[in-house]
Amino acid sequence: MLLPMRVTDEDNTTGRVTLAEVATQAGVSLSTVSKVLNGRSDVSAATRTRVEQLLENHGYRRRAATSSHAPLIELVFPELESVWAMELIRGVENVAKQHKASVVLSESGDRHAPGREWIEGVLQRRPLGVVLVFSSLPDKVKRQLRSRAVPFVIIDPAGDPEADVPSVGSANWAGGMAATRHLTELGHRRIAIITGPTDMMCSLARLDGFRSAMTMAGLETDERLVRYGDFHVQGGFEQAMDLLTLPDRPTAIFAGSDLQALGVLEAARRQGLSVPEDLSVVGYDDVPLAQWSSPPLTTVHQPLRQMAEEAARMLLQPAEADRPALRMELATRLVVRQSSATPSA
Repeated sequence: MLLPMRVTDEDNTTGRVTLAEVATQAGVSLSTVSKVLNGRSDVSAATRTRVEQLLENHGYRRRAATSSHAPLIELVFPELESVWAMELIRGVENVAKQHKASVVLSESGDRHAPGREWIEGVLQRRPLGVVLVFSSLPDKVKRQLRSRAVPFVIIDPAGDPEADVPSVGSANWAGGMAATRHLTELGHRRIAIITGPTDMMCSLARLDGFRSAMTMAGLETDERLVRYGDFHVQGGFEQAMDLLTLPDRPTAIFAGSDLQALGVLEAARRQGLSVPEDLSVVGYDDVPLAQWSSPPLTTVHQPLRQMAEEAARMLLQPAEADRPALRMELATRLVVRQSSATPSA
């Protein structure tokens, strides 16, 4: 059971307003203001909005969490079912242990943007900081986290993050180019791509890298071979089944994630095609499972664990008011295994 935190005027670092003044202006009790600050759910939506607006108008800022609060780092996923989630969890845990902190996992409640229930839970837990994956933060959520002195960092932002949002990503454009260049250098000319969702910056960057590599090889991109998936096995399988039944099917498929590549391998098997003799397949991420697929998967290594470690370090750095939000991009590299080869005659 989570108990409400005791909130006093000493928590306010601005000196502009006391909580009692906020309560008076909002027409509520001091305990109600405390409930809003701590994310308690037993406050009406109208009252919560009124109190939040007053806190924002007065520039209320709580002091950062101290040793009297649970030393937690909250790691937030849109979903927890993907295999790459474990790599990110291990990365955050590596840094958390160094700071004698624990990692708590949560789902944001929406595809990319955290929902109301999630933010209320975070305000109750008041962690040392929050690491969000594949996310975008609405302005209201950013203000709520900042007013409670809860820092945040985004890994692989869903969109282009605002200048005040710290983030860690990888060189997705370079990764997409490396994967495609590998296939063109093997001699493939009819190359398909199954990238990720259209509203995710990483999937669009990989597609841009694909197009650039095709252009550099003197090849035109056949738009019928450009598909948008969901980074999951089933999505990769469905898109590949459609591609492989075209009258002039591709000789190679670049999948924007290893999970989608596994779906492509299954689609090839069902179509009676041998990989890599009849079809070359390249994935993306280099999750541990990739080297155990049949055949072992050629893929782009994305440093997921290192990305998570950097995000956690960034989160725990002392804040400086005049320091711009840090945006870090880590290098990717191609890992060649047995799923890609020269196209057969």
